[in-house]
Formats: sequence, structure tokens, C-alpha cells
Amino acid sequence: MTGAVAAFRALHHGRAPGDPLVLPGPWDAASARAFADAGFPALATPSAGVAASLGYEDGATPADEMFAAVARITRSVSVPVSADVEAGYGLAPKELVARVLDAGAVGVNLEDSRAGTLNDPRAHADWLAEVRAEAGDHLFVNARVDTFIRGVTDPEEAITRARLYVEAGADCVYPIGVPAEHLPLLRARIDGPINVAPFLGSPPVAELSRLGATRITFGPGLLHRAMAAVRDIADQVRRSS
Repeated sequence: MTGAVAAFRALHHGRAPGDPLVLPGPWDAASARAFADAGFPALATPSAGVAASLGYEDGATPADEMFAAVARITRSVSVPVSADVEAGYGLAPKELVARVLDAGAVGVNLEDSRAGTLNDPRAHADWLAEVRAEAGDHLFVNARVDTFIRGVTDPEEAITRARLYVEAGADCVYPIGVPAEHLPLLRARIDGPINVAPFLGSPPVAELSRLGATRITFGPGLLHRAMAAVRDIADQVRRSS
């Protein structure tokens, strides 16, 4: 295990309730440097944010462009970076792992749905196990669980999937869109770190941690806030011209 991956993995463990690992999501090299300079110990790219920065809709970024963007981000900072590579772009596990590592990332975020449809959970777990076998200790695998955003409101389905993915070797699970009231149940039934992304109306970050979140990421939310600031600047410049 490389030192950077070991350090990144260690950040997820031994955390007290109310003290989650907060990972900002850079969309390019400049935003990555800003977050690293602010003192965050690691970063996690959001695929939707990177897509927007490259002029694509979420889910439409060609694999080559996504990996190139991740490489620019990892080269720009000295802190560990985890890469969201969506559902893996149809790459075989060996090639997927090689490309993530070549891009300089120490972690990978992998979704369990494609084109809006949930994957079969056992087949997806088998695929994650292949990714884990190819990566060994060289990548931190964050397995996204898409049930809540695909209209499955029963937390038992998310728990079943998460437990299968942990058994397959995932280091962390990410039940995206999980309602805060379900977090204590997921925390009680799932081994290992749980990634949560706050959304409009969510409790504060510290409260999400007390409810069960280990790690907090933001998807494209920070890019959206930055672009709101850019639009304000643009309006000010236009009015002063």
C-alpha cells in the first residue's frame, strides 16, 4: 500500500461522532489548489462538477476527458485525491484500475446504476470484487448505492446492497440521497465508513455525522455555489460597463 493511499484510508477510521471527514469536490486544477490551500487533508472529485467544467451534461463526459481532468487535478495538489468515475465507462476492472492509478488518484467512486436503472446487486458486487482484486491495496473503493435516487425509498434495499459491496471489498459505501432519518439504521447495519452528501434541507454536516455519516462529500454543489458567485461578478461587471 502506498503512503498516500494508507493516509487516505486512515482518515476514514477512528472518527468521533460529529467529526466527519469532509472532502471538498474540485472540478479543475484551480479549485483543487484552493481547497488544498484551505487546509483540507484530501479531496474527492465529483463527476457532475467535472462534466460541467468541461461543457458536458452529467454522465456524458467521455472517459478519456474525465481521466485527463482527474490527472490535472492530482498533479496540481499534494493531498490525496479520490476520483468519481461514474459507473466505470464500461471498462474491464483491470483497465479501469490502471487508468485511475495512471491519473494519480488514490481512491475511486463507483455507481451501481447505469442510464437511470439500478444494477443487479449481486452482479455489481461481483464486479466490485474484481475491481478490488485488481486494485489490491492501491485504491480506496467508495461504492455508491443509488437506490434512494432511483425511487426505492425502503432503506432495507440500500442496506442489502451496501452490505454486499462491503463483503466484496468496498472500503466505504455511499447511499446517495439517503434521508437523514435513515442514517442511524444504516449506521447500525453497515460495517465501515458511510459517505453522505448534504442536500437542500439536510441537517448540518456535524449533525449528519452524529446520525451516522463518516465522510461528507458535496457532489457538484460547491461548483454550483462558485458559479453563482461568478454570475454575480458578471452582473456587476455588466452594470459597471
